[in-house]
Amino acid sequence: MSSQSATDEVVDLVSQLIRFDTSNTGEPETTKGEEECARWVAQQLEEVGYTTQYVESGRPGRGNVFARLAGPPDSDRGALLIHAHLDVVPAEPADWSVHPFSGAIKDGYIWGRGAVDMKDMAGMALALARQFKRDGTVPPRELVFAFLADEEAGGSWGSHWLVENRPELFEGITEAVGEVGGFSLTVDRPDGTQKRLYLVETAEKGLAWMRLTAEARAGHGSFLHDENAVTEVAEAVARIGRHTFPLVMTESVSQFLAEVSAETGLDLSPDAPDLETSLFKLGNLARIIGATLRDTANPTMLKAGYKANVIPQKAEAVVDCRVLPGRQAAFEKEIDELIGPNVRREWITHLDSYETTFDGDLVEAMNAAILEHDPQGKTVPYMLSGGTDAKAFAKLGIRCFGFAPLQLPPELDFAALFHGVDERVPVDSVLFGTKVFEHFLRHS
Repeated sequence: MSSQSATDEVVDLVSQLIRFDTSNTGEPETTKGEEECARWVAQQLEEVGYTTQYVESGRPGRGNVFARLAGPPDSDRGALLIHAHLDVVPAEPADWSVHPFSGAIKDGYIWGRGAVDMKDMAGMALALARQFKRDGTVPPRELVFAFLADEEAGGSWGSHWLVENRPELFEGITEAVGEVGGFSLTVDRPDGTQKRLYLVETAEKGLAWMRLTAEARAGHGSFLHDENAVTEVAEAVARIGRHTFPLVMTESVSQFLAEVSAETGLDLSPDAPDLETSLFKLGNLARIIGATLRDTANPTMLKAGYKANVIPQKAEAVVDCRVLPGRQAAFEKEIDELIGPNVRREWITHLDSYETTFDGDLVEAMNAAILEHDPQGKTVPYMLSGGTDAKAFAKLGIRCFGFAPLQLPPELDFAALFHGVDERVPVDSVLFGTKVFEHFLRHS
């Protein structure tokens, strides 16, 4: 057996991953660092004996790394995909108390852009892949480790390109685990004690970025005008921004609310008159959970005009839409009623929603792994209001979950750390997560 375990090196690996500036601006010309980071990951895997595949997903520098660890030779089970993206959203160093690409370890935290999204899980997966290879571990099924590009811009030059152009890379895979799941939510119980619930992502809202365009006759700003493209778009944007979509209870959200109600005594039933108010008693994660009760459409960009005294011929806006499973047609109908006949809409990015059930052997393995290291813990399903690379893998019929286990301090505003200033992850949480993830992979 090796003298070095995954927990011995995982903190350093996460820190080193953060030091690679893999900022994804959304523009291929200015996105950087993915190739350098991916090749470093490949080197860490090859160092312990893996044969890796480095694949560029449609553009130079969009680096992805794959490595497989064989299961029993007589196994007829499908492979398990463990996926982590290496890109991060940009960060402005002047806004941070530490440099966002320092990977600093201080005050019990690993600091830097990507610490929770998602170089913590990338580091855990890398550390465990290295330990398993060094120790000669044969997992109960084949494990496929994938370190990917471009997730932060929707995966067009990452997971979605790979699925569409290199599906053989995913041959034999039937299930997958990725980010934004497995973290703890501490809730207060009626008897004064607390309970840690570990949220496993079983569903994601659809991601759809919509462009609105209005065109009208250009003219001088001092004249009377009965049509104005800026006015048309502004009014459409205002109507959308003030609109509240209907409350819709999906299976994942319904199960989550039922589990939390049972533990806390709060009335979080679908017909509760103050459901959304009660959610905020759960703390900072209420912002994420509340967004899974209904569709959202948030205006994010406006573009029009080139001079103060010229009425432009065209005005545009961009709206970030997140749609619940099964709601796409109804959502588009509501949007069309809001924007009116003089504004045209088109999808810039359109990724489907996803939902699976909270059952089966893999879910049992997650719960057993949590209980092994937190006997008072409990796994519960939930829906992510954002999106992950799971949307791409689902196209291949792969059943996807979010499970990157972390035991978090109750007072930590975890939701605010995603894409936030001073992003950081507790060292103890990473060590806990690595132990849980090892148990999970050994029994998955």
